[in-house]
Amino acid sequence: MPVSPFLEHWPQAGQNVFLHSSCQVIGQVTLGDDSSVWCNTVLRGDVNRIVVGRGSNIQDLSMCHVSHKTAEQPDGSPLIIGDYVTVGHSVILHGCRIGNDCLIGMGSIIMDDVVVPDRVMIGAGSLISPSKTLEAGMLYMGRPAKAIRPLTEAEIAYLRYSAEHYIRLKNNHLATRNTHEPS
Repeated sequence: MPVSPFLEHWPQAGQNVFLHSSCQVIGQVTLGDDSSVWCNTVLRGDVNRIVVGRGSNIQDLSMCHVSHKTAEQPDGSPLIIGDYVTVGHSVILHGCRIGNDCLIGMGSIIMDDVVVPDRVMIGAGSLISPSKTLEAGMLYMGRPAKAIRPLTEAEIAYLRYSAEHYIRLKNNHLATRNTHEPS
């Protein structure tokens, strides 16, 4: 079963959410309408909360986790993912904030207290070090990632297209699941 409670917290899902049967969604996790969590992905909201926005997708083998609350950091480091975000395969997101209409490239790592504003593309394999605040409308790449250039209008349009493509894909998976369930 892909959904598990932790202590008194059960994951909460909006309407038309797709959870692949191999994913794990644990504890304080809120999934917005039309979001999707794909094969062998883990969202572990045990020591803090995870929020995934409307129309966002977390792709295969990604790991999403948080940092606990401390005296020095009373809110800890929750993981907040905005609306229409595409999180590519094998991404690690840990206690960071991702704005709306972003794309996080495959194999990237975004660490605690990073702030990724709206309309940012992070190239595959990038590493964003703790506590960095990125600039909206930019392409970031590298280990550690650096701003490469402003996004083109076509790239900005692609950010929403990518998320909408995954909405269509998860809708097809949901339709297939519903038509093939045993009676």
